[in-house]
Order: sequence, then structure tokens, then C-alpha cells
Amino acid sequence: MSLTFHWFLPTYGDSRDIVGGGHGMSAGRAGGSRPPTIGYLGQIARTAEQLGFVGALTPTGAWCEDAWLTTAMLTEVTERLKFLVAFRPGLLSPTLAAQMGATFQRLSEGRLLVNVVTGGESHEQRAYGDFLDKDARYARTDEFLHVVRALWRGETVDHAGAHVRVEQARLARLPEPAPPVYFGGSSAAAGPVAARHSDVYLTWGEPPAQVAAKLDWIRKLAAEAGRTVRFGIRLHVISRDTSDEAWTQARRLLDGIADADIAAAQEGLRRSESEGQRRMLDLHGGSRDGLEISPNLWAGVGLVRGGAGTALVGSHTEVADRIAEYHALGLDEFVLSGHPHVEEAYWFGEGVLPILRARGLWHHPAGAPTVSQPTGIPFATPPVPTGRP
Repeated sequence: MSLTFHWFLPTYGDSRDIVGGGHGMSAGRAGGSRPPTIGYLGQIARTAEQLGFVGALTPTGAWCEDAWLTTAMLTEVTERLKFLVAFRPGLLSPTLAAQMGATFQRLSEGRLLVNVVTGGESHEQRAYGDFLDKDARYARTDEFLHVVRALWRGETVDHAGAHVRVEQARLARLPEPAPPVYFGGSSAAAGPVAARHSDVYLTWGEPPAQVAAKLDWIRKLAAEAGRTVRFGIRLHVISRDTSDEAWTQARRLLDGIADADIAAAQEGLRRSESEGQRRMLDLHGGSRDGLEISPNLWAGVGLVRGGAGTALVGSHTEVADRIAEYHALGLDEFVLSGHPHVEEAYWFGEGVLPILRARGLWHHPAGAPTVSQPTGIPFATPPVPTGRP
């Protein structure tokens, strides 16, 4: 199976530095920030599309622009790129969510993927009017996805659960195909929900042994539910022509951040109820030291940013090697990002993807040429001697 790569849309703004935020934190104001206008996000989306990324993930929360509205606008400035729209089940009815998904899928001609985010921060959920605790939120997500997926199958749904109640719910027009469901979660409450409903289970970037254990956990739960799921991983990336260049860039991202700012970010993130966020914090312990936690896996992003906090750092070949190692564990989809998102997309797309293509692990989704042809430059070579004076 060819690997699938997705990029990321920073709907909170972009920068040459790390922009903080996520998991109940506001996006940080970094030097030289780029506002999340449709013009700039469209530039990122078109870049990703041209380079061979299949889709683009958008975040959800109070710290960023609304994912549904933003991506609906971006369908007009792209042709093929799919949009992995993150949303929270407790903030809208399952019937409305199913209808929105069906409409998006029809009008975009099949370019919707959905990333279901249960919500790990009670204080942020309460700001939206949701007062359930974390375990109850997962129970509600279970019911929510049961209804949504039944509606997308064309069923008429009556459901009276502890958290979701609908009567004679039905869609007038079905999505074709039904949008794939991406789902992440590392807690005991998250696993069974992922196993029952996800098409792709997403994990954040942990060392390979930890990722392997998590995938085994979900495989077992899915088998018990009579299902199989695909697996993906969410990572940042810093890929350069040489390893030294890549690590120099990684260090530069942290050099301009004061210790006090790191401490403040860590204090906020330690209040998170997310098991995945706790695992990210454990990788670096709040320290600048020892951030290469596995070969070419750097935990520096997580010092100041919530959510996915690790990056693949190295030469193009080293990054390709690490991706191949994760793929050997069973990961087929990679959701990547970098700072800033236009430039890093080119570093990865022009540096790493050709290596994976040469190894038979990837092909361009639009059927672009499999071999890059050198560009001829007029007058760049000396003329051939004619033998005449």
C-alpha cells in the first residue's frame, strides 16, 4: 500500500517560529506571524496539493478559526486536496453533523475527511456550554458516532441514550462516499470508541516502541468489535539536505524562547485532562536537555505547544528512514506540519517524498511523473566545438 501524506492548515496563524496554543491554551504571538487569511491558507493548501499531499488537517478549539467554514472556503481555491476537518461531537447534534458532512462531501466532490475530537479540557468545553466530564464525553462521542454513521448509511435512526436522543432522524441526500472518520485518544475511555467507529486511528509521535504498543492495543479492541482499522501518526517535520542543517533549525526554533515562557506553557499544559497530552509532557519533562528522545525524533515542539509535540528532524534520507520504520509498525497515513508551513512543505515534498517514491513506498496522488526531469538552462553549457577556426 502506498503511504498517504497529509499536511496541516494553521488556522491560528503561522510563523518562522513555533506558534503555541492547543489544549486550552491560546495561540502564542511569534515574531513575523502570518495571519490565517484565506489568501495565506490557500497558498499552503495549493502548495500541499501540488507536492502530493492527499489532505490537510485543520485544528478545532477557541484558539483557531472554525474548521468547517475555513475549509469550505478553501475548496474554491484548490482542485484535489481533501480536508481533514476537526470538530467536537458535543457542540452540535449528530443529525446536523451528518447533514453538514453530506453537504460538504457533495459540494466538494468527495473531499471531506472528519477528525472527531472528544475534547480533553473541561474548562474549554464549559466555555462552549458543555459540562460533561471526560469519561462522559467519550460515552457521548460513542453514541454520537453511532447515529452519524447510521445516517450516512441511509438508515432512519431512533436513539435514546444517556447523552444523545433523536427520533426518526434521516438524511434526504446521502454522502458518496461517506467521509472517513479519523479518531485519536490514548485513555482507557478512548480506546473502545476508536475501535468501534474509527476508519483511521491517529496517534501522536512517540518513540516506535510506544507507538507499537498503542497500535496493538487498538488492533485487539477492534478485533473484539469485529472490525479492522487503519493507522496514522501526527508529527511535525524538519527535513534538510544535511542532518546538521536540520538540527540547526530545530535549535533555532527554541533559541528565541525564554525559559519563563517555556515554564508558563508547561504549567498550563500540565492541567490538561488528556492522556495523550500527558504522554507528550513525559517525553521531555519540561527540559531543553535530551530532546532527541529516539533517533531523529525531537520533543522540542511540545515545550511550548499543546497537542502533537514531536518532530522528525534530520536529513531527507534520515527522515525517510524513520517514516519507513513507522510504516513497518502498521502506520500508513502521516499527518505532518512545519514552521512555517509553506516552506517546510517544500523541504519535505521535494526532499523526502522522492526518496520514498524511489523505494516504492509512495506515489503522487495526481499521477505526477515518477522521475524528476532535469531542467535545461539555456547557455549554461559551453558550445560544442565545430572544428573551424
